[in-house]
Amino acid sequence: MDARLEPRLEYVACASPAGLHRMAYWEWGDPANDRVLLCVHGLTRSGRDFDALARRLAGSYRVVCPDVVGRGRSDWLVNPAFYTVPQYVSDMVTLIARLRPASLSWVGTSMGGLIGMALSGAAVFAKAMLAMRPHAGMLPPDQAIRLDKLVLNDVGPRLENGALSRIGQYVGEPGEFASFEDAVKTMRANSETFGPHTDAQWADLAKYLYPEQGGKWVKHYDLAIAQALAAQMPEELAAGEQILWRSYDAVDCPILIVRGALSDLLTRATVDEMLKRNPRARAHEVPGVGHAPTLIADDQIDPVANFLLA
Repeated sequence: MDARLEPRLEYVACASPAGLHRMAYWEWGDPANDRVLLCVHGLTRSGRDFDALARRLAGSYRVVCPDVVGRGRSDWLVNPAFYTVPQYVSDMVTLIARLRPASLSWVGTSMGGLIGMALSGAAVFAKAMLAMRPHAGMLPPDQAIRLDKLVLNDVGPRLENGALSRIGQYVGEPGEFASFEDAVKTMRANSETFGPHTDAQWADLAKYLYPEQGGKWVKHYDLAIAQALAAQMPEELAAGEQILWRSYDAVDCPILIVRGALSDLLTRATVDEMLKRNPRARAHEVPGVGHAPTLIADDQIDPVANFLLA
């Protein structure tokens, strides 16, 4: 079997105010390829969500799919208050420093798109600071983080409260099942917005999310993630939206906005505003799907792959 068609599991040490933690990442393709594609998953998902996309693109990119801290094979944080986008951005900066890409593209589903926008905004700020203080010991321009292409999968700077409430209802629920089939059944019930999938596709979507432990199949993530989600006040969400809009406006690479036509998180009105505010953006809508397209079927992979490889 072609080695590019199976991932390598690697780890990188990251820091939070509470100490060090390891972030796992799945790497596909030639490890010497400095053309890197980072694929970052949604709130309760894992890096293995991108297996189909990674297999398609591993001949052109070194595809790297992290398990965001608190999920999958990554460590859990000692203090769950740090399960926030700024911490995730910090971890991704550490990972990118490890990867040393000559070119870097990004696919972010839901939370992964928020991280990508925030990272891009932080990189623009860093470049501005470097221009003002060229001898301040910051990264030289050839080492600064810059995205070559950005795919936002069913996410934008504005998040609809109804969708956030729906997602928040199941994030912190205990998840322990007597069989894998029971786990898949529950995941399907919570993920109806993913749209139609075959039984085999649902099983693929679930198999890395419910590892077997002591004869039970349990959720792969730290349930304390729900605490940080619930702690966000309305004024904090409003301020976060403004920060994300500024970050999005500053993105200076081609952007593909993928929207599920039935999405309750990313409205068509928000997509229209995104297209108006950033002339480098274009949109693709997936019929019959809500939040969020899973990017495992060819008709969802093709637009993303064509955009990245164009």
